[in-house]
Amino acid sequence: MTWEVLSMIGTIAFAASGAFVAMEEEYDILGVYILGIVTAFGGGAIRNLLIGVPVSALWDQGIYFTTAIVSITIIFMFPNRLLAHWQRWGNFFDALGLSAFAIQGALYAVKMDHPISAVIVAAILTGAGGGIIRDLLAKRKPLVLKEEIYGLWAIIAGAAIGLGMAKTGLELYVLFVIITALRILSYTYDWKLPIRSMSPQKKLQSVRGQEY
Repeated sequence: MTWEVLSMIGTIAFAASGAFVAMEEEYDILGVYILGIVTAFGGGAIRNLLIGVPVSALWDQGIYFTTAIVSITIIFMFPNRLLAHWQRWGNFFDALGLSAFAIQGALYAVKMDHPISAVIVAAILTGAGGGIIRDLLAKRKPLVLKEEIYGLWAIIAGAAIGLGMAKTGLELYVLFVIITALRILSYTYDWKLPIRSMSPQKKLQSVRGQEY
């Protein structure tokens, strides 16, 4: 039940994220569906390739594909009503998707008896892989590669599961809440990771900022 609930949350959140980004970029209806589906399932497909799960396993997730299609359809049919809510709650749903899919990916790797390094990689790819593909297709800089803290939370989720700190259903739900809360706090308070810029202009701006 824990696995199914987390998967459903992540599927809806990421499918919605992909659909809204596609509409912001003024893609046609096919583009909206493709970007929504890719965002929801792209990370899982890459994860499967790297940890040795047949990619065809994705086609066994009929209920999740149906859920993604329904979510995208509702968003496409009522964009004006939902866009205002998305602008307000979009980051929140993205945080839900990141947390749910990172945990799901880590559980997948643990189930296959992979070492902790593979568990963490599986968490990152499942939690952020779909978003990376979405941003690349939308010609945007992938969020996970910016200085904004995003992928780090997936790493923490993978490490917690790989180290055996979260095994039971209750522990996984607690981890889900913690990772979601950390992601929300990071964009609310603009937490950032260190960045080293090679651009002379940005270095000059940084020096001037320190002078003031």
